[in-house]
Amino acid sequence: DHGEHIWGGPPGSPDEDGDRFIEIWNNVFMQFNRDEAGVMHPLPKPSVDTGMGLERISAVLQHVHANYEIDLFQALIAAAARETSKADMDSPSLKVLADHIRACAFLIADGVIPGNEGRGYVLRRIIRRAIRHGYKLGARAAFFHKMVPDLVAEMGEAYPELKAGEARVTEILKQEEDRFFATIENGMAILEGELAAMAAAGNTVFNGETAFKLHDTFGFPLDLTADVCRERSVTVDSAAFDAAMARQKEQARAAGKFKMAANLDYDGPATTFHGYDGLEAKGNILALYKDGVAVNELGEGEMGVVVLDDTPFYAESGGQVGDRGELRSVHGIFAVEDTQKIQATVFGHHGVVTTGKLTVGNGVAAKVDTAARARTARHHSATHLMHKALREVLGAHVQQKGSQVDPDKTRFDFAHTQPVTAEEIARIERLVNDEILANAATDASVMDIESAQKTGAMMLFGEKYGDEVRVLTIGSSKELCGGTHVARTGDIGLFKITLEGGVAAGVRRIEAVCGDVAVALVQDQQKLLDGVTGALKAQPQEVLTRVGQVIDTIKSLEKELARLKSKLAASQGDDLAGQAADIAGARVLAATLEGADVATLRETLDKLKDKLKSAAIVLASVSDGKVSLIAGVTSDLTGKVKAGELVNMVAQQVGGKGGGRPDMAQAGGTDASALPAALASVAGWVGAKLG
Repeated sequence: DHGEHIWGGPPGSPDEDGDRFIEIWNNVFMQFNRDEAGVMHPLPKPSVDTGMGLERISAVLQHVHANYEIDLFQALIAAAARETSKADMDSPSLKVLADHIRACAFLIADGVIPGNEGRGYVLRRIIRRAIRHGYKLGARAAFFHKMVPDLVAEMGEAYPELKAGEARVTEILKQEEDRFFATIENGMAILEGELAAMAAAGNTVFNGETAFKLHDTFGFPLDLTADVCRERSVTVDSAAFDAAMARQKEQARAAGKFKMAANLDYDGPATTFHGYDGLEAKGNILALYKDGVAVNELGEGEMGVVVLDDTPFYAESGGQVGDRGELRSVHGIFAVEDTQKIQATVFGHHGVVTTGKLTVGNGVAAKVDTAARARTARHHSATHLMHKALREVLGAHVQQKGSQVDPDKTRFDFAHTQPVTAEEIARIERLVNDEILANAATDASVMDIESAQKTGAMMLFGEKYGDEVRVLTIGSSKELCGGTHVARTGDIGLFKITLEGGVAAGVRRIEAVCGDVAVALVQDQQKLLDGVTGALKAQPQEVLTRVGQVIDTIKSLEKELARLKSKLAASQGDDLAGQAADIAGARVLAATLEGADVATLRETLDKLKDKLKSAAIVLASVSDGKVSLIAGVTSDLTGKVKAGELVNMVAQQVGGKGGGRPDMAQAGGTDASALPAALASVAGWVGAKLG
């Protein structure tokens, strides 16, 4: 009860909507989970939510009437006002910024980074909504990240993970701000212009196509556009927005190269996978597809998809590519080029009939390409060890953001804001190779999800796990994984990182190779090093020193060459000055300089202009059949003779064009045979201009 001086009555009274009485406690008993079918399942841990959060408790203890009046929020509101130079402390936008900096900072400290899906997309939307409110207050450059120290000062002691991650949180927010501020101004101009036009026309429904353009081009989520519109009592035509979004997705599908399996209509038994235990199995053909349509038979040379009841072929999943190999029946041979899931438990073998034919109901002997599977397994197992090493070297914030494992490499995307240094890469390689040398046995155990959680196995946020999961232990790594792996870590062989780079804001990518692929890489690098040492006539340990010496020699020679060219230009200038003709009181010169580059032409031109005082000059050179031209006109003549027009006149005669300032211009051409005649025309052209 805030007191009689504030209007309002207790709950249930006619005046219950007033602010005098505020609910601070409301018990919610959570007992069931309602599934998609509406069936109520008892929760494993029933609980009670009182609603008595930190802010409500603080408001009561501090004798204030609203959450935003507590000391925590007042400090953040003051920080928002400072960073946006906003004097009005009652602005609702400042409250939004104070609230959003908490949400964003804690999400990032918990390992979330801005993205285009899942919780990363939620974070991005919150950040952009905050930036929009800052923009509304007058901010035109990144400001939001500067509030992080204020938040840490308020909450860092109670939440040490926030204090520990302060630098990383600040950097990620700044990166996201910089990206959005690069486009927000143009987007806001379009949005404000459309709203102004609507107000003039009395329209209250914002065009859905325009809303989609803002989303697609300027990164404005629909709810951000809706926020701005709501402030003007305008609604967004969300149906038109959805239609535009669907149209774009359809166009993307049409333009992209999608797997056939995604569109196959299959209604039959599941496929039993035997590929963990062996690379060969007997199976029966359940279905055949040609051009996406079910058929009873595939003939020789025809491409299609084969569905088996039993298979050793791994279907692409969890970043691991599908197996390839061969299906053999008494009637024909089918070369499997890829294996994809048609449904969660139905595998499609993609390929071509190389001999004979295949018919639904045939029995086949399915055999996986042994070498390709072994290479893929090595790379997949190495990926788990690398993930563990990345977290150890770079920090626990490292989280998988995508991967691809195939016979040739492993590619791993992960959350991290800074490039991985050469020293860090070396440490990661050492950690992984140490695990490989330990030659520990790999263990894969199938268990229920709750038991898996108790083992401490790493689970990827956003992944959908069934009731039963496969816990894979490789060395010191323990993760949920359904892929195929080596029997012992030593089977991986040599591990070598080949690439590190950024792929998105806050996301880095590492590529690595192992086993025979890594050995081949090292041999190629050794061959390259041997070639360099041979060319430099140096030992491997002397290569860097010798390369430095060669570079210094080249720089010295370049300086000497520039000095000689300058000297040549000066001497040629002296020789050419005497060839200038007197026309209408000015000196006119058109000449070719053998072997001169553009820099030499320009330097010679400057010297000639100084020497001749009042002149119009065209200089040319020819290299590999291409003509370079430069024209110069002294300042006293530019009123009548323009260097740009002069050089263009000559260039057009040699198959080119050019232009520039009235006093100096450049051009090029392709017909060197026409150059003498073109230069001969200069005197007459200048004479006509001077009159």
